[in-house]
Amino acid sequence: MSARLKEHYLNKVVPSLISRFGYKNRHQVPKLVKVVVNVTSKDAVNDSKVLDVMAEDLALITGQKPVRTYAKHAISAFRIREGMPLGIKVTLRGERMYEFIDRFFNLAAPKIRDFRGFPTDSFDGRGGYSLGLSEQVIFPEIEVAKVKKIFGMTITFQTTAKHDDEARALLEELGMPFAKRK
Repeated sequence: MSARLKEHYLNKVVPSLISRFGYKNRHQVPKLVKVVVNVTSKDAVNDSKVLDVMAEDLALITGQKPVRTYAKHAISAFRIREGMPLGIKVTLRGERMYEFIDRFFNLAAPKIRDFRGFPTDSFDGRGGYSLGLSEQVIFPEIEVAKVKKIFGMTITFQTTAKHDDEARALLEELGMPFAKRK
């Protein structure tokens, strides 16, 4: 069984973007390549067990086991040594990616406090979009009473779009709630 959002992409988004941007065929239409969910914690400098607690919650949210990320450079002011574990990340592709995005747009995003839409200025110029969340408890998989540590995360959407306007149109069509332009 295919993900609901993937079916929506194939049946509704592709024809809409073809007519909007004048693509010659379906293969020129931008698509989502991957979604990366990244968590980094300054508490991991003192206690690397914090990453295990965060990994449990991130695995529940994404449905995939996270991998650790390590410091590339030593920074003595922050007591960080090269190779020290500082965070965790999950790279989602395919069906899991579409399932996660569907849950995020329709269930988690409306639970963000004072939510008026995601900012439109976080595109990187090459089809990528990143946003930050301040806490993981907005996701329906997390039981607030069982949370051991509240942490934020960065979610990056990577598309095959060549320009920001194509990437924005793709994410809007998929259901991403952007802030209204003033």
